[in-house]
This record gives sequence, structure tokens and C-alpha cells, in this order.
Amino acid sequence: MDGHIEAPIATADASHGHGGAGAPISRIVAEVAARCPGERISLGDMAEAFGDRAFGLLILLLLLPSLLPGMASVFGTPVLILGIQMGLGRRVPSLPGFIARQSIKRDDLLRLAGASSSWLSKVERYVKPRPGFFTSPAGDRLFGWLTAYVALMLILPGPGTNGPPAFGNIVMALGLVEHDNRVTAWGVGLTIGGCVVATGVLIAVCWIGVKALGYVF
Repeated sequence: MDGHIEAPIATADASHGHGGAGAPISRIVAEVAARCPGERISLGDMAEAFGDRAFGLLILLLLLPSLLPGMASVFGTPVLILGIQMGLGRRVPSLPGFIARQSIKRDDLLRLAGASSSWLSKVERYVKPRPGFFTSPAGDRLFGWLTAYVALMLILPGPGTNGPPAFGNIVMALGLVEHDNRVTAWGVGLTIGGCVVATGVLIAVCWIGVKALGYVF
């Protein structure tokens, strides 16, 4: 991923402080919503509109609702597919038809961007293009496999197993779309820590379940 979205979706925003490297994520989302016709926007349309930022921005958009209770498993499968494709070295996503046809209301997309803009703008002040390992093809593959593992944590039921890994993955995605090695590295650390916690909880739940079955039978 080269960290630059293809024109004409978004142009450089010198006032953003990135030296013309890219526009704020919230503005890109708003522009894509404006360009895609219809009341609903499919994941396939967004993947095409986001250009070479499609992986990072789609993962970011799918993970934001995952921080809400009961919403994680809904988006786990698309995130898993995107993560595996990145892990295998794909440059742009190729969504299966049944996922590409899934859609979100235009108003919900704009509301998501608006609700996220306050904290995104704070985070984006510290995000800027910084080359390094985590912005290389090898770093993209690492991002992909970590994302796939996060998706499994979202899909598998477990108390408190969604938020920590999803939050780390969101930070990784922010670093990815802005080609920021430092922020992506922070996200990798947060994601690994969140996955360790989530995996520990799932192992504990399974162990308790096995013990309970032993008492019953």
C-alpha cells in the first residue's frame, strides 16, 4: 500500500499538516458518499472508490462499529477476508459477490464519519507519512495477518474480546492509510496486546466450559 488515494476522490490538503500527502479520513469518507449514487452504498462501490487506500479504509470503517456491543460479529467475516487478502500480498481488495453487495445507508456512513471526526482529527494531527518497515510490502502482510486474527476474535464469542484488538487494528489502519510507519507500529503493538488478552479470555472460557461439562457428565 503506498498510502495515497487515487484522484479524483480526494486531493492533497495542505492545511491538514501532511504536506499534501492526503486528506483527513473523515473528508474522504464524505466525498465517497457524495460520489456514490443511491441511498445505500455497497462495500464493492466503496472498495472501487477508495482506490489504493481501499484495504485500510474499508477495515477502518468495518471496525469502528465493532467497538459497539453486539456489532462485532456482523463485520468479522468481511474483515477476515480483507485481512487474508492483505496477508497474501494483494494490493487491492477483491470482495466476493455476497460481501461486495452488502451495503450501508448513505446517511449512516456520513453519520459514522461525523461521529468519528472529532477523535479522528485529534489522532490525525500526529499522523503523517513516515516510511519504514511497517509501510513496506512485508509490513502490509503483517498488517493483513494481524487483521485476520482480530477478525477471528470478533467472530468468536467471548466477553470483552472485541474492543481491545479492534482498537489496536483501528490505529493500525490509520497508520496504513496515511503511510505512517510510527503510528502503524503503535497499532501493531496495541493489536498484539489486545489479541493476547482476547485469546486468554477465550482459552479461559473454553477451560471453564470443559470443566463444567466434566461435572455434568
